[in-house]
Amino acid sequence: MLTAVKNQGRVSFLSIKYALMQEMLNRVTFFTNILFMILNNASFIIQWIVLYSIQNNVGGYTFKQILLLWGIAAGTYGFSHFFFENAYDLSQIINEGKLDAYLVQPKNVLLSSITSKVKTSALGDIFYGYIMCFFAGLGVVDILLFTILSIIGGITLTAIAVLLGSLSFWFQKADMIAESGNGFMTNFATYPDGIFKGIVKVLLFTLIPVGIVNYLPISILTEHKVEFFFLIFLFMIAIVFFAFFLFYRGLKRYSSSNLMSMRI
Repeated sequence: MLTAVKNQGRVSFLSIKYALMQEMLNRVTFFTNILFMILNNASFIIQWIVLYSIQNNVGGYTFKQILLLWGIAAGTYGFSHFFFENAYDLSQIINEGKLDAYLVQPKNVLLSSITSKVKTSALGDIFYGYIMCFFAGLGVVDILLFTILSIIGGITLTAIAVLLGSLSFWFQKADMIAESGNGFMTNFATYPDGIFKGIVKVLLFTLIPVGIVNYLPISILTEHKVEFFFLIFLFMIAIVFFAFFLFYRGLKRYSSSNLMSMRI
């Protein structure tokens, strides 16, 4: 079993490597995409600088916590979209019958399909996350912890995208649900949870688990609440298993498009 996992990991790594090499054929476009993503993210932090020049606390967050919130949001988003970009196109892949190219391969269908494409600009998000760590004044140990939290959050975001995308095995218009769900995870990620009340806040820690992916890591980085780390780690494990289960359950319903396509 360990050999199978090792082989699948190697295949996924090579898939990401070749997808990245394709993106780097045009070096100017490659680095421009990264740079502009960093600048795009930086433009949004300006509004928080202005706001915190007026008051010292927003939704229970200090300015340092806001920087870390943006860092975690960028890091998790960047990790997920760079390594698993096709997870966000899973509905389209299923609806258009494009899983055929992955079904004929002797490797894991889900991992092969979601790692076959990278998003160059997502590297800009990853770099931006570390820039926020620098301005927040994190030490080496906390930056390492930030990295681990970003990876855990990125895997969780990917699993959520797979869950939403897998609904297309049952519902033809599930791509709209997937797009909205993934959008919610991104849109709520950069606002302090203290500004949300009642049912909205409950949703952010349950049905739309932004709280687990983005808010709890802030408490870990600033207050070193170890129990929260185990909570988000166990949540990641659970949702990854559920994503695999739902995808392969739905795969039994998949209808081939009879498209003749192959991956190189």
